Amino acid sequence: MAAERSAESKWSPVTTRRAFVGGVGAVVLGCSSDDAAISAEPAAGTGAPENTDPAAAGAPENTDLTGTPSPGGTPAASTPGSCTLYPEQTEGPYYVAGDLVRSDLREGKPGTPLTLDLLVLSSDGCTPLANAAVDIWHCDAGGIYSGYQNQLGGLDTRGEVFLRGTQLTGSDGRARFQTIYPGWYPGRTTHVHFKVHLSGNREATSQLYFAEELNREVYGTAPYATHGQKDTANSADLFGRGAPLLAVTRSGQSYTASMTITVAS
Repeated sequence: MAAERSAESKWSPVTTRRAFVGGVGAVVLGCSSDDAAISAEPAAGTGAPENTDPAAAGAPENTDLTGTPSPGGTPAASTPGSCTLYPEQTEGPYYVAGDLVRSDLREGKPGTPLTLDLLVLSSDGCTPLANAAVDIWHCDAGGIYSGYQNQLGGLDTRGEVFLRGTQLTGSDGRARFQTIYPGWYPGRTTHVHFKVHLSGNREATSQLYFAEELNREVYGTAPYATHGQKDTANSADLFGRGAPLLAVTRSGQSYTASMTITVAS
């Protein structure tokens, strides 16, 4: 589906990713490491409850919240390990081919603070890939995307650019975004879309996923609770079933989610 550019005037002036890269068709690989797959610990004196609340369990700062492996996927590493294929996935109907180079995507949108820390590597030795443009986009706490009409409740967000943006990877291959935990909409599990733009006419497109325990925890808090718990599990999602899960840690009321993405080169 072609993206509308009604938001273009709002996106300027910005540094454009086109000054650095071009775009269309590569394979994405995910790097994973057994040592980096950390499972959430159940509260003392209990089993593994369905909705473990780290705060209620007395979890300290920087608690690992990756979650235990489930039918919806396995925890993914935040550091290089053995390179394993991460299947390329659809960009979906809500991609906007904009040039908004920024790290903070929130634009005042309410939600649990989330830092996305992405490590982009080349498949040639799993070495850091510098100067690759990474696009991120996802829905807000109520399941709404910016830049489109006829969404849930008939909302029209054309001309808005919340929860979208691009970062260039540094010499260490990292791109970091400040955003909020994504909400959900009917028929899909919780996800974040991304593209990695490479030199020439190549790009890699896929999606990022979260552990179910963490989704349930976040969706029980404001402002997500108004929308309620999602209707589709990772294991029932057309794209999310079997996909790697972000490695997530909690610090206070914020989360940091990490993924290593190896791009074929």
